[in-house]
Amino acid sequence: MLVRAPEVVLPTESAVSRAKIELERALGPSQVDTSEATRESFARDESEAIGRLPDAVVHARSAGDVAKVLRIANECGVPVTPRSGGTGRTGGAVPVAGGIVLSTATLADVKEVNADELVAVVQPGVITGALHELLEREGLFYPPDPNSLKNCMIGGNVAENAGGPRAFKYGVTREYVLGLESATMSGDLIRSGKRTVKGVTGYDVTALLCGSEGTLAVFTEVTLRLVRKPPEVATVLALFSSAEAAARSVSGIIAAGLVPRCLEMMDARTLTAIRAQKVPVDARASAMLLIELDGAEGETHAMLERLGEKLTACDGIIDVVVAQDAAQRDRLWEARRMLSPATRKLAKFKLSEDVVVPRSRIAELLVRVDEIGERENVMHLTYGHAGDGNLHVNFLWNDDSEREAIDRALLSLMKTTIALGGTLTGEHGIGVLKADYLPLEQSPELIALQKDIKRVFDPKNLLNPGKIFPTHGHKAC
Repeated sequence: MLVRAPEVVLPTESAVSRAKIELERALGPSQVDTSEATRESFARDESEAIGRLPDAVVHARSAGDVAKVLRIANECGVPVTPRSGGTGRTGGAVPVAGGIVLSTATLADVKEVNADELVAVVQPGVITGALHELLEREGLFYPPDPNSLKNCMIGGNVAENAGGPRAFKYGVTREYVLGLESATMSGDLIRSGKRTVKGVTGYDVTALLCGSEGTLAVFTEVTLRLVRKPPEVATVLALFSSAEAAARSVSGIIAAGLVPRCLEMMDARTLTAIRAQKVPVDARASAMLLIELDGAEGETHAMLERLGEKLTACDGIIDVVVAQDAAQRDRLWEARRMLSPATRKLAKFKLSEDVVVPRSRIAELLVRVDEIGERENVMHLTYGHAGDGNLHVNFLWNDDSEREAIDRALLSLMKTTIALGGTLTGEHGIGVLKADYLPLEQSPELIALQKDIKRVFDPKNLLNPGKIFPTHGHKAC
């Protein structure tokens, strides 16, 4: 069965009742919401993952609140699911064991922006896009830009080690997290990392926590590294006769020494979805590259010339268009960021995978995806971050009778990705939806070591249980 609920230990009724009493005593009833409407709204995220109705939703107002919730839950034996924006795609914020959903969305202060040290200190509920706007008004730049940036929050970005289109040049979230304040299941607040550019004291606990998907600790404060805002940005649209031609051009662009900050690719079916959103795209095109360059004053013009020369020499090129102003550039990017909701309109159900392969294997992956879709008779489309080989393969269906075919297609995709030298996820995390596939990529010894680390932080397995690690055999068997 696709998106099966993981096998987890559920809390007893007496444990839940005791936890509710202790939480209301420690925080007050206004922060502990047990209404059915609220519990239902916190039972899902933006994925297809199946969860259970939580017994309570707690809205933290301080780091101390987070620590108290975890301590009480640990003492009572009740699972806790951390949640910030709830925009995840693999079920990381879905309460698969019921219990408590701990929301940090109300911890939304930007506590410090230091332009001299290029540091920002923020709480986990700060919306990523809002932080971008605040910093860029000051001539500063926080590069990570997940496509849900208008709604997602920094806490979730750190938990999932989020990426985005600009990751090709600038890297993912982990590269910009200098330090963390986190609460552990024991109710302790710990600080890891530093504010300085360099620092190698002890184990890199901050890097471990970044990308741990809420299974080790809950973030209460994040210290971020910033860079100066690039003064010039140029956006280019390149149309191709086939996705394979577009994929081959990616390697050529990089081989020419160009390092775009974004290098996005869309296949023919994706362009159909874009056209359905009233975005005019040349009917001859079966693939598109959306390329963005940035740099110091005067740099981008020379880069644009080199890029134009490289693109016009590519096989299968149809047209190359340069955005003439910021408004046109914004319209192009809005179309890209609307791809996920646009594809949802094509079918009743959608699963978006974020597999990664070496850039040199992108064309091969696209061919293999088409073969999988044809073999299983499954509707599919592909787009994503071609610059770093991170593609979003979307499988679409309308009826439950198609789920077995979708399941087979997913397994084939995961096996193909590993066979091509890739990895199962580039930015969405493992969560619930990919947990069964983890043994395809990682050895039993490595998985066991990670479980040992989990037990150090969370001996009772109460913090976001059922995530990352398979609980009922894996689909590779």
